[in-house]
Amino acid sequence: MAAESDLRRLLAGMRPELVPGRYVFTTVADGRVPPGVTPVATVAEAEGLTLVLREEEADRAGLGHDYTAGRITLRIHSALDAVGLTAAVAAELASAGLSCNVVAGFHHDHLFVPHERAAEAVRLLERLSARSASHPSSSNEP
Repeated sequence: MAAESDLRRLLAGMRPELVPGRYVFTTVADGRVPPGVTPVATVAEAEGLTLVLREEEADRAGLGHDYTAGRITLRIHSALDAVGLTAAVAAELASAGLSCNVVAGFHHDHLFVPHERAAEAVRLLERLSARSASHPSSSNEP
């Protein structure tokens, strides 16, 4: 399946899916993933290695964290060079006062939003998707 880059098609077909579980962001200064920990994403920074993982794994490994997120996967295969998807999604969620941390995988975008409002975020994204699908324009704007 080819990656999609047209913004209207990306938004119309994003099919947001709430992944079960509670996710946290933590860091390890030595840059090594602790044994028994399987992060869903890592980011190497000068200060250490950021790990995004399930809360129970962080707790078992004694890794501190202060933000608990719900994880939403956009089920459309988005092109890594697509323009506007992150901005449109972030703007939609920001209009409802929701923060959003986006991690782009090779096939899909993954959104981390406040856990207690994750279901609300999915509903907002589904409405954005429906609006985009019903819009007759062929422009690259939502």
